[in-house]
Amino acid sequence: MARSKTIVILEDDAALVKVLSQKLEEEKFTVVSAVDGETGLRLIEEHKPDLIVLDIILPRKSGFEVMEMIRQKPELSSIPVVVLTNLEGKQDIQRMTELGVKCFLVKAEYSLEEIAERIKEMVAPIEISK
Repeated sequence: MARSKTIVILEDDAALVKVLSQKLEEEKFTVVSAVDGETGLRLIEEHKPDLIVLDIILPRKSGFEVMEMIRQKPELSSIPVVVLTNLEGKQDIQRMTELGVKCFLVKAEYSLEEIAERIKEMVAPIEISK
């Protein structure tokens, strides 16, 4: 049996973490979360997840700092990152894109189901048609 995919969520809104974690666990993902960037970075290094959900505004290390540190480590640099934030300035989006973010979601524009669906799409194994 295939191992479940692991997702690390770095988000300082505990209520959002709880409902998103529950939704992803229903989809058979293993979810690990932190409410600050420093703890989150440790979890990423420890778990080497299949995907990271990252807020930009975090205590102790911002999402930008977390991304910069992830990208400097070869063993972590290929992990796809979904930014989930309320910041939607062009500069924020551009900076995260330059750091290698694969998907940028503005919280207010997506339902919980849509966010979970985007995450599933990004970690699902690619089907090779014959």
